[in-house]
Amino acid sequence: MNIDWSALASVAGVSLVATVGLVGLFTLGIVGLSKQQQSARTTGYAAFAVCAAAVAYGLYLIAG
Repeated sequence: MNIDWSALASVAGVSLVATVGLVGLFTLGIVGLSKQQQSARTTGYAAFAVCAAAVAYGLYLIAG
């Protein structure tokens, strides 16, 4: 059995960046919805929409 370490490192790196990005977007959504300004709430909803789209795309890749 031969392990392609560069491919493994690439997958781990992309997973780390995607995870940190999604958690950051989710945090931005929570902070945006906690503000009283309309523009912050719009940003919060947009961040949640991007998170939902990323999760849906991941499920599409797994199921497809």
